[in-house]
Amino acid sequence: MGRFKDKALRQDEQRSRPATLSDLSRAGIGVFCWCNRCGHNAEAATAMLIAQLGPDFPVPEVGSRMRCSSCASKDVATRPAWPTRDQVVARHS
Repeated sequence: MGRFKDKALRQDEQRSRPATLSDLSRAGIGVFCWCNRCGHNAEAATAMLIAQLGPDFPVPEVGSRMRCSSCASKDVATRPAWPTRDQVVARHS
């Protein structure tokens, strides 16, 4: 019974861990970055981020190491840049 439970716990932990930069690199996906202050957004190349942060760096934490190129805010959110049919772009006046 102990081995069965250990295996189930390891599988559950693997499913709930955040994506890493190496996960995105293998899938050919970039990192979508969004400034929570001004709304500026861009996609960062995964290879560049791996060179700076390492392959096992969690994608949600990448934003803590970034600064917005538009307003210089450090309040940047990141997520995988999953491909979509229609690109959503913020429009500001």
